[in-house]
Amino acid sequence: MRTLLHPRYALLRQLATLGIVIAFWEYAGTLGWLNPLYMPRPSAIGIALRDLFLDGRIWPHMQATFTAALGGLLLGVLAGIVLGIVAALVCLLSELIEPIMLVLNAIPRVILAPLFIIWFGIGLGSKIALSFVLVAVVIFFNVFGAVKNVDRRLVERIVTLGGGRWSLLRQVYLPSITASVLQNLKVAIGFAFTGAVVGEFVGASRGLGYLISFAQSTYNAALMIALVLLILVVVLVIFALANQAEKRLMQWR
Repeated sequence: MRTLLHPRYALLRQLATLGIVIAFWEYAGTLGWLNPLYMPRPSAIGIALRDLFLDGRIWPHMQATFTAALGGLLLGVLAGIVLGIVAALVCLLSELIEPIMLVLNAIPRVILAPLFIIWFGIGLGSKIALSFVLVAVVIFFNVFGAVKNVDRRLVERIVTLGGGRWSLLRQVYLPSITASVLQNLKVAIGFAFTGAVVGEFVGASRGLGYLISFAQSTYNAALMIALVLLILVVVLVIFALANQAEKRLMQWR
């Protein structure tokens, strides 16, 4: 019994618990305890997911969502890093950039989706724009805080030893920024996919969000849950890759 309670078996216990929940869910659906219109059985959800892949119609939608999410993530991370560094090191620019970021952070940024649809159309641009805004604000404040919170003694030592701005950036600020960005990369990834899916849900001709909107309009709960699970699995895989990247880059730091 003590062996099973060992921390190394945590994943096994979690999978066993999930299996029990799914089995009970299926059993309750079979007995008619659950309305299949609102809560379909796991087997029905699995069939809906299988059919998506068997007929091949899922691939263009996944490509659209991935392109929007990863494009917005990359641009948002780069913009957040650059703006965070500039605002933290240049006081004049900080007075201009920080209030804008504070305003964007104060409002639920997903409500910008309809506006981006008007500006950029229902194509890929509006989804990338929404993902970009969601990610850039998060990364900006993390980088801005990381630079502001750098130990001033380290800065003074570099300056005393004759180091210039490049030395400060490479030896002091960059390691701090790297740690901050990597620690918040999972949050940024979640926001990137949120932006892509919400944008597709509001207005699109393809994408996982578009399929969810279609499933909702046809009261196809099995398809909707299947798509949510698919997005969940994809994001978890990206989280795992981000963890590996974090471990490698933190060794460099």
